[in-house]
Amino acid sequence: MIEFTAGEMKKIAPLFFGVEETMIWSCLQGVMGKAWANRKDDPTAARIINGDFVFFGGQCDDDTAEELIQNLPVFTRSFCLMIPPNEDWAAMIEALYQEKAQRLTRYAFYKDTEFDPNYLRQLRGALPNGYTIVPIDAHLYEIALSENWSHDFCSQFSNAQDYLSRGMGSAVLYNGKMIGGASSYIVYNDGIEIEIGIREEHRKKGLAAACASDLILRCLEKGLYPSWDASNLISVALAKKLGYRYKGEYSAYFIKL
Repeated sequence: MIEFTAGEMKKIAPLFFGVEETMIWSCLQGVMGKAWANRKDDPTAARIINGDFVFFGGQCDDDTAEELIQNLPVFTRSFCLMIPPNEDWAAMIEALYQEKAQRLTRYAFYKDTEFDPNYLRQLRGALPNGYTIVPIDAHLYEIALSENWSHDFCSQFSNAQDYLSRGMGSAVLYNGKMIGGASSYIVYNDGIEIEIGIREEHRKKGLAAACASDLILRCLEKGLYPSWDASNLISVALAKKLGYRYKGEYSAYFIKL
């Protein structure tokens, strides 16, 4: 198993051809993430890790594929999410991790949504009294990192300066305290992957739709695409409300490390 540099990503790109996944695109573009393959020249199996996600591409018919699945770097958390491209990879993940692998269903959306800015402005403006939306700055970056519910707003960036130069986010404040937000989990050349969260005691007030709308509008102003991927049906419903086109289910594995 060999790690590839940003300049070598073109060698493994064919193994992920046709996959519409921004975290894969980000790595192949040399923006964020790391990649490994079974050999340097003409690789037939590869792995991309971006954030907590592990993606596989190519064939899984030799010992090297097992190494790509099992020989993981140290994650900041005690888990990762593995995304198999087909049932062959899924079967190998299950065989190697057994009870440590929990199969999950995630939900994908097309990457070509044509948003209605006027409608998004309406959603953004429908804030209850006492709530405001502001951009995530260096101060809010540190606050987001310090709390579990908002950690992934900024966790994939090396520091506040890196986040402010490459990422972007919209925070919901209540009496001056951040209680929700939408932010760039990762970035790629043409856009961001949205991470969203609202503290439990402030949910069901339209805050998620409002801050997501604000972030989408800011992306559109910069010519960036705000990609959406859902881990549950609540997120699916919110995405559809914002205008995203649903693509379908796919399998993932929660791996306890």
